[in-house]
Amino acid sequence: MSHSPNRLVAAIVGGIYLAVGLLGFTATAGIGIVSTTGGYLVGVFEVNVLQNLVHLAIGGVLLASGLAGTRLTPAVNAAVGAVLLALGLAGLFVIGTESNILAVNGAVNVLHFGSSIVLLAVGLGAEKPPAPARGAGKKAAGSPPA
Repeated sequence: MSHSPNRLVAAIVGGIYLAVGLLGFTATAGIGIVSTTGGYLVGVFEVNVLQNLVHLAIGGVLLASGLAGTRLTPAVNAAVGAVLLALGLAGLFVIGTESNILAVNGAVNVLHFGSSIVLLAVGLGAEKPPAPARGAGKKAAGSPPA
């Protein structure tokens, strides 16, 4: 893998989300796809089948982007970060309501907010082209013509 921070972060976060999505199925036996309550993964993260599928999709997109090494990886990181930020914000309002179709709880919101911060920071801030040197392209006073 190249030294791209975007590729590295996409691959790592994607792998984590794939693992969380797969492991989530161990906690959702007998729970409906869009149940407003879920099973507990590692005793902390409340998950249902739909949330596991969302985590698998997010993980797959990030991992594919990170491993493919496309120029789009920063945009993918930023886009997925924005989606996770939106999920986290929505989660603040739906916990304890019938609208909580992903069965999110506070721990899941922290995961979504934390992931969004990392992905947005790397996607929007890493790999920027260096700024041109001060005075680049200007001739020094008294220099001979080219």
